[in-house]
Amino acid sequence: MNLFNYSRRNTVEVNVGGVTIGCTNPVRVQSMTNTSTMDTDGSVEQVLRIVAKGGELVRLTTQGNREAVNMGCIKEQLKARGCSVPLVADVHFNAAVADTAARYADKVRVNPGNYVDPARTFKQLEYTDAEYADELKRLRERFVAFLDICKAEGRAVRVGVNHGSLSDRIMSRYGDTPSGVVESCMEFLRICRDENFDNVVVSIKTSNTSMMVTTVRRLVRVMAEEGICYPLHLGVTEAGDAEDGRIKSAVGIGALLADGIGDTVRVSLAEAPENEIPVAKELVEYVAMRDAAPFIEGVAAAGFNYEEPVRRRSCACGIVGGDNVPVVVGGEVDDKDIAPDFVADRLSAVAPDNAKDGDFVAVTYDDLTAVNIEKLRLLKDIVLVASSCHVNPVGELRALVHKLVIEGVEAPVIVRRAYDEATVETLRIKAAADLGVLLIDGLVDGLWLENPSSTAAELNSIMFGILQATRARISKTEYIACPGCGRTMYDLQGTLARIKAATGHLKGLKIGVMGCIVNGPGEMADADYGYVGAARGKVSLYRRKECVEKNIPEDEAIERLLQLIENDRK
Repeated sequence: MNLFNYSRRNTVEVNVGGVTIGCTNPVRVQSMTNTSTMDTDGSVEQVLRIVAKGGELVRLTTQGNREAVNMGCIKEQLKARGCSVPLVADVHFNAAVADTAARYADKVRVNPGNYVDPARTFKQLEYTDAEYADELKRLRERFVAFLDICKAEGRAVRVGVNHGSLSDRIMSRYGDTPSGVVESCMEFLRICRDENFDNVVVSIKTSNTSMMVTTVRRLVRVMAEEGICYPLHLGVTEAGDAEDGRIKSAVGIGALLADGIGDTVRVSLAEAPENEIPVAKELVEYVAMRDAAPFIEGVAAAGFNYEEPVRRRSCACGIVGGDNVPVVVGGEVDDKDIAPDFVADRLSAVAPDNAKDGDFVAVTYDDLTAVNIEKLRLLKDIVLVASSCHVNPVGELRALVHKLVIEGVEAPVIVRRAYDEATVETLRIKAAADLGVLLIDGLVDGLWLENPSSTAAELNSIMFGILQATRARISKTEYIACPGCGRTMYDLQGTLARIKAATGHLKGLKIGVMGCIVNGPGEMADADYGYVGAARGKVSLYRRKECVEKNIPEDEAIERLLQLIENDRK
């Protein structure tokens, strides 16, 4: 993998109902319905809306055999309406349902965390080597039977690991770690390889963007070491809605696309599913422009760990760099929650040849000549303001900071990115894709975003949103909210809006809002509190991964959540 120059990862080609994924094909965009799969007419209409926006595959949840069978009815109605989009069955907890779905859907998603292993209990279970081997044997036998059906029917498979639903067996051996997530996936991929079944797409998802990015990086390396090159499906699960959901998705997905990783994308928003497609298309098309970018002569700094990056060492200059949180340079606003650390209009950056101690110094990659580097190395208390006009700004800014590390220049770095976007929606996506990966890699100490058509409040909000999405700087409540599907037990969008209104003042708190139990309890481990659909009209509340109140009537649940938080704060 080249840190500085874009090229797509080589994969086998996978055929999903006539749509090919991976190899030299463009990155495909997809979504998932949130209707009941037994609601044939409602599902058909929603699929058509997704396809009208540009969706190339559509997934539906299949809780049981009747939902799996009804996918055949949905497919027939779609064909009658002139729509041949491939349909993907989403299966959890029941391997027999996957067998049925393979007879009706074009692709079947199985979750290694609950395909054969029982639902996660969060208990500390111990497995001897013999017991662990027996479980793997049972898994292999069951999964091979499923693959045989897929071979006969010409179906594709997605092995989709969610961090929130790792099995107790995996947890017992690896813990809640990237290694555990990768191994959960590799157990299934090795079986596919051994059975010569290559019609496989792989995904690893989590609501934590940094963990999602670094875990997929690890998976790609392990797959390559074992001679496996299946295409990858990218997504940040439980990203939320509105600006936060878009920024979070663009940060995680964009960071991997920047390195040529990813062959199909699903942006998960807690909104109408057709809203996901324009975001995904904008992101994919923006990164793909780098394919024709001029070559960047970058050199990776010794000690940089692509799978476990740490923040670059820098000398603090006031509140910039060192152990300080990354700063924001932006416009002056009345809202103190998005007030910048430095007002852009009052800050000027000088050229390297005019720099002196205490200055903000504007630099590009081309400015890092031997003469300038020597001067920058000797100056004290300076802040570098790095910019790039390259078609591949991520690659050039990476190269710039890596060169500083190699040359021993420890001045903090603020990245200044100028755009000319007509809409704030497009700006959010592009800025998050460009700047998020630099924060995940630990390369920068601040953000400075410019766009002529955007207000100061819009620009500041985007920068704080990117910092929050990468968890580089927490400035507001974080919502880990799933997009909803046919399993959702309540009005997810309305409930999320009410929870936001009631808890938006709780800066730094992470609140999970989950439609059902598939990922609910697991993702609660990454949240301070959780609101999880338990049954129709019933909600369970969590404190981290511990369920503290079960089956509360939905009309009481938000008030009880607030009371739980208030009691803990007291």
